[in-house]
Amino acid sequence: MFLSGFAALAVMPMLPMAARDLDGVGLYPLVAGAFVAASLLGGVLGGAWADRAGARLPLMAGVVLTVATLIISATSGSIWQLAFGRFTDGIAAGLVAVSVNAAIGQSYPDHVRAKALALMSTCWIVPSLTGPPLAGLVAAWSSWRTVFFGLAVLTVIPAAAAVLLLRGRPMRADAVSAEPPPRPALLVAGVVSVAAALTQFGVSEWDVVHLLCTGTGLVALVVLAPRLLPPGTWRAARGLPATALLRALTSGAYFTLEAFVPLMLTTERRVPEVVVGLAFTGAALGWAGASWVQGRVQERVPRHLMVRVGAGVMAVAVVLAGLCTLPAVPATVAVASMVLAAVGMGWVAPSLTLLSLAHSAADRQGAASSAMQTSQNLGQTVVLAVASGLFSAVSAVAAGQLPAFAGAFVLLLLPVAAAGALAARARVVGLGVADKGGVGERAAEGVR
Repeated sequence: MFLSGFAALAVMPMLPMAARDLDGVGLYPLVAGAFVAASLLGGVLGGAWADRAGARLPLMAGVVLTVATLIISATSGSIWQLAFGRFTDGIAAGLVAVSVNAAIGQSYPDHVRAKALALMSTCWIVPSLTGPPLAGLVAAWSSWRTVFFGLAVLTVIPAAAAVLLLRGRPMRADAVSAEPPPRPALLVAGVVSVAAALTQFGVSEWDVVHLLCTGTGLVALVVLAPRLLPPGTWRAARGLPATALLRALTSGAYFTLEAFVPLMLTTERRVPEVVVGLAFTGAALGWAGASWVQGRVQERVPRHLMVRVGAGVMAVAVVLAGLCTLPAVPATVAVASMVLAAVGMGWVAPSLTLLSLAHSAADRQGAASSAMQTSQNLGQTVVLAVASGLFSAVSAVAAGQLPAFAGAFVLLLLPVAAAGALAARARVVGLGVADKGGVGERAAEGVR
């Protein structure tokens, strides 16, 4: 997880350079969005695989594929090869993320899971501090291709560890069911991934072609995405469906805020680039710190209440970001909004992951992790697309872009408010204060 975070944070600053050198700046939205879109497919594939054979096999496949995709991107001769590399890297990332969560559910006792998830968040602290500046130095010394090649070499370490150390480790006995898990809708997942990428490409400009791409992508998402989620997700049915919806709402709001605040700081408030970098670093630290705290208070605070509190913190962060569209408000307040939003997500994200495991039988925790990964990516895609559309519409009629930023931030209040209101529907019925104890055996009754 540490090296995955390092690779993710080091690659992002390199993509604009790569797109420029490959004469593909116009297709940069596709390159940037291909990763998130493909992780939908990787998550569905990894979840079903983990339920059938344990988490080790998809984890091994994910880390090995990561090395291959970094080499594909490093050797790109065209913008389309780079986009393909990012798409396959998204599949690998989906496999790894779902496998890690499934492994925690299949292998760790209930009272250790929160701390294990907090450790996964902590693994992003050092990469957030060192990944982007080191990548920038390497690119300045050599090129962006060297960054990709270097990351491939580093990622060989966990790939070799996964292949050599995890061989022959079976699933836990109580995680095996006599009835095999249902096969995933891989074709549907593939179409949804392409639709997500098409939507993210379409909102980059407003002409007939881009509008057609956006409309086609959104229609495909609305029609097919529900087949990848627990039944009842869109109506927030109690249990796992509500938990998946909460992940979509909170992730969509957070990552859209993370996209618009730096853009506002750079284009309208004219802050130095180092300040924007500090915002990302502070957000990573805030997320990890809050995740560490939630692992220590699990005995006293029910998980669904942690989600409600985290959503409230995110709402405050959105309001602060909106206030920064007023010229009289210091731009540093927008930096604080990113950090505060990350603190909220540090409470929300691991709590929702634990709730999803609690709502799932032992041999269905891979599918639950897949559903959570899918809902997160769908939330990011849809909320960002709607906010981008509103931003473009307001920009076309308003003087300057600050009103457009204000409209986007006001829009984000809707998903975080809905998350706070619906948090109780994710509660695990019949368990103790911290929503734990006997998870594997009592999950089905709890959902009902």
